[in-house]
Amino acid sequence: MTTQSKIQSPTLVPEPASAGLENVVAAETILSHVDGAAGRLIVRGYDLDQLANWSFEAVLALLWRGLADGPSDEADIRAALGQARTRAFSSVEKLLPTTDNLSQIEALRLLLSSLADAEPEAHHVLAVAAVPVFAAAIARMSAGFSPVAPDATLSQAADFLYMLHGTPAAPEKVKALDTYLVTVADHGLNASTFTARVIASTKAGMFSSVIGALCALKGPLHGGAPGPVLDMLDAIGEDSRINPWLVDALARGERLMGFGHRIYRVRDPRADVLKQAVGTLRDSGGRIGFAEAVELEALALLAEKKPLRPLQTNVEFYTALVLEAVGFPRESFTNVFAAGRMAGWTAHVLEQEHVGKLIRPQSRYIGPMPDAK
Repeated sequence: MTTQSKIQSPTLVPEPASAGLENVVAAETILSHVDGAAGRLIVRGYDLDQLANWSFEAVLALLWRGLADGPSDEADIRAALGQARTRAFSSVEKLLPTTDNLSQIEALRLLLSSLADAEPEAHHVLAVAAVPVFAAAIARMSAGFSPVAPDATLSQAADFLYMLHGTPAAPEKVKALDTYLVTVADHGLNASTFTARVIASTKAGMFSSVIGALCALKGPLHGGAPGPVLDMLDAIGEDSRINPWLVDALARGERLMGFGHRIYRVRDPRADVLKQAVGTLRDSGGRIGFAEAVELEALALLAEKKPLRPLQTNVEFYTALVLEAVGFPRESFTNVFAAGRMAGWTAHVLEQEHVGKLIRPQSRYIGPMPDAK
């Protein structure tokens, strides 16, 4: 027996698998960074509060910079989106009846699936442009109205509201929706974005990748809870019921909608940006003031009941107020979120296509072994 044959491989003690890939780095990206401990969101070198007054088109220019051919500055992207919205609308009236009896996000999934890989429009532009066209048409059909054709001269946010209501929106509502789209444009390697990158790594193409991302977003553990925030406010009803309702909910072990986040250990920075946007939309009915009172009481009770678990206001709380104030029905909230996040999904797909490597992680087999022969 040679010396070499006597050498034994070292016994390797495997690292425990990370449920949910917690703290596992699965990609390097130039697009965004979420610092949960500091409550900070950085998008290509800018803190979120620096981007809060940018247009959605300007943020698209930032995210797509250097990753794709085609329009590259804010003005060109605005024009390209307008043209692409018109292109997306051309098939709406034919396809919309096929979405009958589907939920709004299922209907959006079906309409996005109509975008062909042979489409001559730049696929990342068309994907972003199509979502508000489809989402507005779906929402109108659910309310018993016909779809409204886009106005290619408008910004993405202004046209989204125009297609939803059939009339031009007030400037403060356009600005609030624009801020919302910017705020949710990208957020690190979340479940839907990771899904998009995995599909993109197979070279399946832009449309398949972002449709997969939408399917991941559909899951309630990822899609967020902006609609249920309004359900909670409705259930509380009036100022005198805020404390007893919240106390009872916590005693029953229920989650308070709009509070807590998987990543942020302090306040979600997106909540602060959207709270400022809500401040421009003060309503005569007092909904926003009432919601602020609920927020203050909820934060106080959560700090008292769960002092070792930081539970701060998250993006869904003020998302609900912004989207309700600009006129979206709560059933369409997830589709509106997709309209904003499509910016990040497309950018991550483009980035992954530049990487050019199939994502293929390992699993650890823990099942039974066959009997020895």
